[in-house]
Amino acid sequence: MSKTTNVGHLAPEPDYDRLLRANLERVFNERDAGKRAAALDELFVAEPVMYEPTNIVEGRSDLATVAGNLLEQFGPTFRFKPVGIAVGHHGLGSLQWQAGPEGGPVAVTGTDVAEVVDGRIARLWVLLNPLEA
Repeated sequence: MSKTTNVGHLAPEPDYDRLLRANLERVFNERDAGKRAAALDELFVAEPVMYEPTNIVEGRSDLATVAGNLLEQFGPTFRFKPVGIAVGHHGLGSLQWQAGPEGGPVAVTGTDVAEVVDGRIARLWVLLNPLEA
């Protein structure tokens, strides 16, 4: 049996598209560590958790390290690009993306799924699509 709630009393939804695009651009595409740290302070709660397929990353500092290491590992022109518009409701948003060298082939695709609390990312799941043969 389901119960309907009066939606007139729900808090306004955050701008999932702005938030998740800013995460890609200002955190995971940002090569300057100071700018990346400032973006993390603005976009994430004090103690965020990121779930990668093979790792769990806790805290803004460790997220900054992971983002910086990815950029170093894949080279100076590697970038994440959003695909479409982020969607979400009731504190859960998702944005599809692709990544690879600027002007080169797409190396990886996936979706970021975020739990948003008070307008900031609290938990982020990085879902990678299987590589095509």
